[in-house]
Amino acid sequence: MSIGYKVHVFVCENERPEDHHRGSCARRGGPQIRRWFKEAMQREGLVQDTRVNKSGCLAHCESGPIVVIYPQGIWYRPKTKEDVDEIVGGLKEGKVVERLLLDHYWEGSE
Repeated sequence: MSIGYKVHVFVCENERPEDHHRGSCARRGGPQIRRWFKEAMQREGLVQDTRVNKSGCLAHCESGPIVVIYPQGIWYRPKTKEDVDEIVGGLKEGKVVERLLLDHYWEGSE
């Protein structure tokens, strides 16, 4: 029996005030994105080897909601259920979904 997971998906659900200048992943759909990931993992039969967790701030709020997948270290910014399904399909096939990658890095967080 394995203790760990082959894939660990962290979905930012950090919440800031509605008028915060950087926004927040929770207000941009982070909780729904996490639910969609869990549903897609179940549909694809990946629940034994995969863990989906909510996370706090991943320091890319203005691009949220943000998802990071380990151990690969892949950062995504999905917006729709279809985006999530495409990412999960990529995980199953060992492929990266280039169009959904986080394409910039902001240094620092609040």
